[in-house]
Amino acid sequence: MALRREPTARQLRLATELRRLRDAAGLAAREAAALLGVSPVQISHIESALAGVSEERLRRLAANYACSDVELIDALVFMATERARGWWEDYRGLLPAAYLDLAELEHHAKFRKDVAVIHVPGLFQTEDYAWALFAYMNPEFPDSEVEHRVSHRMRRKIVIEGPDPIPYDTVIHEAALRIKVAGRAATRAQLTRILEMSDADHVTVRVIPFALDDFAGAGSTMVHLGGPVPRLDTVVRDAPHGTALLDSEAQLEHFRKLFHRVSERSLTPDQSRDLIHELTKEL
Repeated sequence: MALRREPTARQLRLATELRRLRDAAGLAAREAAALLGVSPVQISHIESALAGVSEERLRRLAANYACSDVELIDALVFMATERARGWWEDYRGLLPAAYLDLAELEHHAKFRKDVAVIHVPGLFQTEDYAWALFAYMNPEFPDSEVEHRVSHRMRRKIVIEGPDPIPYDTVIHEAALRIKVAGRAATRAQLTRILEMSDADHVTVRVIPFALDDFAGAGSTMVHLGGPVPRLDTVVRDAPHGTALLDSEAQLEHFRKLFHRVSERSLTPDQSRDLIHELTKEL
């Protein structure tokens, strides 16, 4: 079977988890290969996501690694064997791989938690807001390029607006609500959209007001996507070189605590709704 040239983030995560299980068992790659009756090269290819792994082989690896976490093993098996073609594949070759990876991660997520400081979270953005944002950040892009990005962002909303929405908990700084990314009318429409979504039972919106004293969390921007088991959660952060996906247990625990701290300092959902309503009336 030909090796993959560009593994997806989900495929890389599976490979990482298998390597972590082997490391926890104290086995070298050649020892794992011997237990499985394959060459060390095959183990290397699996652990670098250049090759897939069957359910039977994955379960044998887990058994040889003395992993007794049934829920984790089942989740890894699903990651290894799920073959459904997602809507994001329509954009392959049109957008950077990071866009597709985020959409795939969201599709499989059990929940999403955000902290947004400068911009309204992507899943809440109106088409006008998203267009203004992409066009300003990439002024050299032709309209067709911006259109692909906006279209992709609008389709991602299915995870909270579709027939089977996931729980969505977001904390937004007042700065993101006040910045007129796309003009006064578009800002009013954007705030109205947030108010509409905040009515949904599966959506919780909290606001960090400018009036809050001693808030040093301006760098807390994050997207936390829940995996089928907590170990398979992912934190997404924007970095100077692109999007960073964080998934070590230490990193995940750090951002779980950070989200909790930021949430505790924010307004209640009712207070947040009142503030957004007042901002809307100002426009």
